[in-house]
Amino acid sequence: MAEEKKGLFRRFFGGGAPKAVEPEIAPVPAVPEPVTTPEPLAAAEPVAIPQPEPVVVEPPAPAAEPAEAVEIVEAVAPIEEAVVKVAPEPTIEAETLGAIEPPEPVVVPRPTGFFAAPAAPAPAPEPAPKQNWFQRLKAGLSRSSNAISDGIVSVFTKRKLDADTLEEFEDVLIQADLGLTTSSAIIEALKKGRFGKEIDGNEVKAILAEEVSKVLTPVAKPLVIDPARKPHVILVVGVNGTGKTTTIGKLSAKLRSEGRSVMLAAGDTFRAAAVEQLKIWAQRTGSSIVARAIGADAAGLAFDALKDAQAAGTDVLMIDTAGRLQNRTELMAELEKVIRVIKKQDPTAPHSVLLTLDATTGQNALQQVEIFGRVAGVTGLVMTKLDGTARGGILVAIAAKYGLPIHFIGVGEGVDDLEPFAADDFARAIAGIAS
Repeated sequence: MAEEKKGLFRRFFGGGAPKAVEPEIAPVPAVPEPVTTPEPLAAAEPVAIPQPEPVVVEPPAPAAEPAEAVEIVEAVAPIEEAVVKVAPEPTIEAETLGAIEPPEPVVVPRPTGFFAAPAAPAPAPEPAPKQNWFQRLKAGLSRSSNAISDGIVSVFTKRKLDADTLEEFEDVLIQADLGLTTSSAIIEALKKGRFGKEIDGNEVKAILAEEVSKVLTPVAKPLVIDPARKPHVILVVGVNGTGKTTTIGKLSAKLRSEGRSVMLAAGDTFRAAAVEQLKIWAQRTGSSIVARAIGADAAGLAFDALKDAQAAGTDVLMIDTAGRLQNRTELMAELEKVIRVIKKQDPTAPHSVLLTLDATTGQNALQQVEIFGRVAGVTGLVMTKLDGTARGGILVAIAAKYGLPIHFIGVGEGVDDLEPFAADDFARAIAGIAS
């Protein structure tokens, strides 16, 4: 038993095989005889696999190292650098590689999107030269004047002044809403001494401007504030969207610049936006304001505002009213009530009733002048939005038919875009005369 254990120990731990089994192991060709203590299995590998020949590692070509370095620099270069100069780091002896020329600078495009560096601020544009009133008026009336000028060119180019030519030109004037009366006067002026002859377009424009000025000059009157009345009450009326509230704000700015004290009354109690807008104008111009809750009685508000203005000795009280269509009988009756209440406090008030007209409404403005004049006793006109229409000639038609004073015209949203009406300036602007 002891001999069997000893044999097993030798087989597992290299002690040699027992004599009884030695003849069964066949010799292995080309393999040395086993020694008493056999080599481990890993040590036999050099005998079975020949050793490889020594390999000489050649240094890399000089151009290879800079190329790899460039790629790495491009990947990790800071994003804010627009140009990166790369200096290669040598990894072998300098005498082996020889002199290495530094590579050309690598241009890395600037990143875009979230990581993009902020762009340099653009130089501030030079402010446009400030235009005078006539230049602004001419620009505002450009659509109206262009329509007329185009008609002049199409009608009078290389044609004699005959009946057909005059008829065509009269249609152009009527389409510009100058009205039949003024259009006929212009045609009659063109006939005198020119019938059967060729006529220059500039001569036609001059005659047009002259005839329009004749109609407008009698009605171009400023708004006069009576200093003996404290306050001078101005009631502003008109249909929806004609710019009543904005007109009141611009007028208050002009009156304040003249040194007058102004009180505003937010009488358009149906629109919260109108009340807020008037409050902003009051704050901007340094005017006082009387306002009530939305839906409050407009007549009662006008009464309270007049009472407060009298107590404060205010120079001017301007009362806003709700926009109302001229064909709404119940709304026009409400406007009559506001005026009656004002007269109970001051029988001479309102001292001025301004009707705001939107030039874009065209011929409908004629009906507005007629009905508001009958109900509210309109004393003067303010024409707004002349810059948004080719129907600027409607102001000429209104002047020719009703003869009401035209106090102001507006050609924009700015405070300076509402100016006292000047007949000659308007006539030259609508005729397309440069100056």
